Amino acid sequence: MQSYLNEQVTIFQSSLYQTTSTVIETQTAVFVIDPNWLPIEVEKIQTFVENCRQGKKLFLIFTHSDFDHILGANAFEGAIVISTQELKDHPKKQNILQEIKDFDSSYYLERPYSVSFPEVDIVVQEDGETLEEDEVTLSFFKAPGHTHDGLITVIEPLGVLVAGDYLSDVEFPFIFDSVSSYIKTLHTFEYIINQYEIKVLVPGHGNPTNDLDSIQYRIDTSKKYVQGLLNNEPLVEWLKQEYPFYEGMKEEHEQNIKKVKEENYC
Repeated sequence: MQSYLNEQVTIFQSSLYQTTSTVIETQTAVFVIDPNWLPIEVEKIQTFVENCRQGKKLFLIFTHSDFDHILGANAFEGAIVISTQELKDHPKKQNILQEIKDFDSSYYLERPYSVSFPEVDIVVQEDGETLEEDEVTLSFFKAPGHTHDGLITVIEPLGVLVAGDYLSDVEFPFIFDSVSSYIKTLHTFEYIINQYEIKVLVPGHGNPTNDLDSIQYRIDTSKKYVQGLLNNEPLVEWLKQEYPFYEGMKEEHEQNIKKVKEENYC
């Protein structure tokens, strides 16, 4: 599914897990964030980018290293790749590539481009680092918690907040890195919405929103869930009401409970 926010911002949503890809157009550049999933969906994004690129610089931004977010890395020749130092130095790149191969093999999928881990050209090392390109400024923030190498991007003056796998309306927090880091990243989101004029939030999965109350609700809901984990509260019935696909995600909830115990919060 493809939706236009305005003439500069286009969001694609995959049929799988409602995974999003974002394309930002400026006078001199095109920014593509997490191109994914199925080959035909990546091809659609490719075609769109080729039509609007017209000799402009092309940037690829990866929000984190989960295989569904990086599998389109090689579909865009000549792109300048942006992500975190942690993603660049990921210690298990081959494991992630194997996940892509296993997924494609399971569904007999063939990709018209090679699959490899992204080679990062512009490395984000600290919160608040910026990149200015023509009329836009991109501000970057580290986002550990879901994974250790997460990245948040704010695009001004468009007011676009690309969150990666946070603040979804279809997924509760998946905590693969650490609980304490996840809490820190939620504080980062609160800082961002207080410091920047955010007009739209794009989560890694689910639906974008241009409603500020909805953005705050998603932050509050994520905080409520994490606090519930820390307090060992019974959350299943609440999760079923809040997230319509809970049955497909209940193993992640069980893993979150284990993660809390492993980090000695309980």
